[in-house]
Amino acid sequence: MTVTLAPFPWTDVWGQDEAVETLRSAAADPSALSHAWLITGPPGSGRSTLAYAFAAALIADSPDDEHTMRQVLAGTHPDVTVLRTEKVIITIKEARALVERSYFAPSAGRYRVIVVEDADRMVERTSNVLLKALEEPPENTVWVLCAPSEADLLPTILSRVRPLRLREPDVDDVARLIVQRTGADPAIAEQAARHSQRHIGMAQRLATDEDVRRRRDTTLRSVLAIRGVGSAVEVAGEIIQVATDDAKALTAERDADERASLLRTVGIAEGQAVPPALRGQLSALEEEQKQRAKRSLRDGIDRALTDLQSMYRDVVMLQYGRADDLVNRELHEDLSALAAAWPVARTLVVLDHLAETREVLERNVAATLALESLLVTIASGRKP
Repeated sequence: MTVTLAPFPWTDVWGQDEAVETLRSAAADPSALSHAWLITGPPGSGRSTLAYAFAAALIADSPDDEHTMRQVLAGTHPDVTVLRTEKVIITIKEARALVERSYFAPSAGRYRVIVVEDADRMVERTSNVLLKALEEPPENTVWVLCAPSEADLLPTILSRVRPLRLREPDVDDVARLIVQRTGADPAIAEQAARHSQRHIGMAQRLATDEDVRRRRDTTLRSVLAIRGVGSAVEVAGEIIQVATDDAKALTAERDADERASLLRTVGIAEGQAVPPALRGQLSALEEEQKQRAKRSLRDGIDRALTDLQSMYRDVVMLQYGRADDLVNRELHEDLSALAAAWPVARTLVVLDHLAETREVLERNVAATLALESLLVTIASGRKP
């Protein structure tokens, strides 16, 4: 694939030439502009990056108005409102505030742009809050929703947006990008691109962090070594612990910085007692951090399940005589032995339960119980 370099503000959008051209044309021609868009694509495909570039192009007075576009990309322009969440779901309160904001006229730019990064994290009641604003949009307001797929949104939402599906890059394309961005060894970058299943952000993390690569390999080999209920329970606990430690590593420093910043803002020195009047603010911050940690943990577990799906997908490929497109080539010998030992039907049962487990974890099912059930299925070939 040949990737052309688009002009500013599209320069950070990688490998999505067709989508960029569609949105560039819409931003330049009001007759081609829909009032609401839905950008879909797998994690790491660049949905949010594309949404921000589109917002910058819409708000700027002209393609040469680079100052305004940089304000938008920096998140400091008053005419762009972004709703992103690091919690499990977007709340009704957040959605209502967003709708209220959408009715404000642009204060400086050509349009007011509302970007919802995690539109798939809205439950039905919350989605319904957006319907009226999407059905009867305010003049000069453009909505840009982002989600993994159209199936993640209600049909009533889908009927009010113009969909734009992003393409999935090839492994070699992702590997080249990682080498360009990080200077990683090309062999490690290629492995990271495969193991991440072309998720650019995860590929970059794998390529630049040996511990992350090691943890992934350990998890897969531990699951392959499961022989009974006892080892299934033990490995489930190990996966939870790895995800918990990873989530803490990702959030602990940020949590501490946020707490210190809040205390400085209200004039409280480190170690000084927090006055009762300010404890509500601190409690609100702690609750937000707690929800973010919960989301981070769940994402870590989901990442492990995604890796397991890639492994058992490889087993099916081998069972059908295909060894040319494996995600986990490093495990070829072990996976070949498993493919020979298991009937195809058993592998498909495991893959089905993996998909079901990922779904139920999104509904607040206890992660440990869900993983134990999954790994017992892997050990026995039958659902408990």
